Amino acid sequence: MDNLSAIFLALADPTRRALLAQLQWGEATVTELAAPHTISVPSVSRHLKVLEQAGLITKSRSAQWRNCRLETAPLQQVEEWMRPYRDFLGPRLDRLEAQLAMDPARPNKLTELEDR
Repeated sequence: MDNLSAIFLALADPTRRALLAQLQWGEATVTELAAPHTISVPSVSRHLKVLEQAGLITKSRSAQWRNCRLETAPLQQVEEWMRPYRDFLGPRLDRLEAQLAMDPARPNKLTELEDR
């Protein structure tokens, strides 16, 4: 499996994305990462292994603790891969938004929310 496919496979799972979100605030142990989840520590460890194989995290050992750290290089690979699609879609979505804003038949969402 190529590296980009491994990264997307790892990112496809919501639990793994949640673990990455936790790690954006800094290093954490496996136990700390498992705490907010309803799954077992061994299950979290399996998710972390997938993230590690994709290069999204690294683990280090400190006595009996396994510390995990987010690695940003693979996310930069994803961003580079997506750039042409964003460049292609961005202006089109901006034009659609402008067109919809000019349509008098379209209700203004902000006004609609204030009326509630």
